[in-house]
Amino acid sequence: MLRLRKFGIKNWLYRIAIALTAMLVAVGWSHWSKDSAIAQVALKRTEVNSPELVAVRSGFCQSSLEAAIESIIGSPEFTRARWGIQIEPLSDPTVLYSHNGDLPLIPASNVKLLTTAAALRIIDIRTPQDLSTVDNLVTEINRESDNELADYLLRHIGGRNVVKQLLASIGVSANSYEQVDGSGLSRSNRAEPSTFIALLKAMHAQNLYSGMFYHSLSVAGVNGTLRNRFRNTFIQGRVHAKTGTLNGVRALSGYLDNLDYGALAFSIMVNQPGQSGQVMVDAIDRIVLNAAQVSRCS
Repeated sequence: MLRLRKFGIKNWLYRIAIALTAMLVAVGWSHWSKDSAIAQVALKRTEVNSPELVAVRSGFCQSSLEAAIESIIGSPEFTRARWGIQIEPLSDPTVLYSHNGDLPLIPASNVKLLTTAAALRIIDIRTPQDLSTVDNLVTEINRESDNELADYLLRHIGGRNVVKQLLASIGVSANSYEQVDGSGLSRSNRAEPSTFIALLKAMHAQNLYSGMFYHSLSVAGVNGTLRNRFRNTFIQGRVHAKTGTLNGVRALSGYLDNLDYGALAFSIMVNQPGQSGQVMVDAIDRIVLNAAQVSRCS
């Protein structure tokens, strides 16, 4: 309860419930920066992750990206794994890579993206004080993966059926996921990679609160649950994403800067009971590093 009092959450959430009844749409936030230029430097190994996280070539075509990812997810340690991967540019409908993009998987804390996105759809931001409270709440949930706040928020915006209605209004199919809680702790949650791609693209397109959503995510090698990942690589600071962690489950969904394609939306999930969490994380990070380097080839 201390954290709830810290952000003044109770009073704010009562206002959310009122806003829900009126179906008010959030107002007053500018675009987040779409600057995606990244330095042309050699890729280094991730400092904190396993030393097995090897460097990849700088700049290669889409066909090479497909081969690189297939070599990762097809390795012997993932014989029993269920992978779901979708990578798309924000600027066009091109699919750079898809593997089981419509496969329902346990998404773990990636469910928090659904919860916070739905809340942002119904916020009526009237004063700078309201804006600050909302910003703190959404950032705490997404960046630090606060389970208590996420479940509390879901209850106070009306529950999972309200989430489905609100997100369907921006193009996220209600049939592409099954949400049980706000936090992602339940193993009964299911979502497709395409669910999160649709959500990420839709939230980016919302002029009013896209910046708040984007900046609420962890930044690679900088803060939140990604503070110790991608450090000393050329994409440190260039990935804004939500992690997901349960026993036998790892997920990462968010935005990635690519030199040629601009910002990419990606969702990577792997379900493999009994597999080491570090093995799954290392594989996900290698996929992201490869995606960061794919180039438009004539």
